[in-house]
Amino acid sequence: MTFPLGTLEPSRVGASTRHAPSLHGYDTGLLLLRLALGLTMAAHGAQKLFGWFGGPGLEATGQFFTMSGYPSGRAMAVVAGLSETLGGLGLVAGLLTPLAGAAVVGTMINALAVKWGGGFFAPKGVEYELLLTAGAAALALTGPGRYAIDRALPGLRAHRAAYGVAALLLGVVIAGGVLLVRK
Repeated sequence: MTFPLGTLEPSRVGASTRHAPSLHGYDTGLLLLRLALGLTMAAHGAQKLFGWFGGPGLEATGQFFTMSGYPSGRAMAVVAGLSETLGGLGLVAGLLTPLAGAAVVGTMINALAVKWGGGFFAPKGVEYELLLTAGAAALALTGPGRYAIDRALPGLRAHRAAYGVAALLLGVVIAGGVLLVRK
């Protein structure tokens, strides 16, 4: 059966508007992911840097890095702590989201390398680190959504996947470089 030009088949009328995706739902979901992942990472960084939230602080974290084969354990602890804290806060605010996600991914690649070999499941496994890595990479690729500071920045207002890909490549390359100096 054919229908007059400019009209729709009756079963299709309203189909596109009735089941249209909710942009507010997407943006709210991205905000929730940014808050959970970003606050978790910022808290982990604060544990390393300042000993907050029951963390070991800079000296003990530096000793752990040295025992894990990193040269200049204290300097590596500062780098990891700052990457986690600033990357996490960047995700929370939706500020420079591709770079914030890449900072978290780079740090988590090193965490995975240190923890690898203990299986998948906690407490010795890598499930937690993999989940944080995947979440940060997803945010770098998708962008922060509309409820973010990036929306006010001219260059980042319209997120492009290329920004996320470039940032993630940068994070992976830097993480790989850090791993190369590990004994």
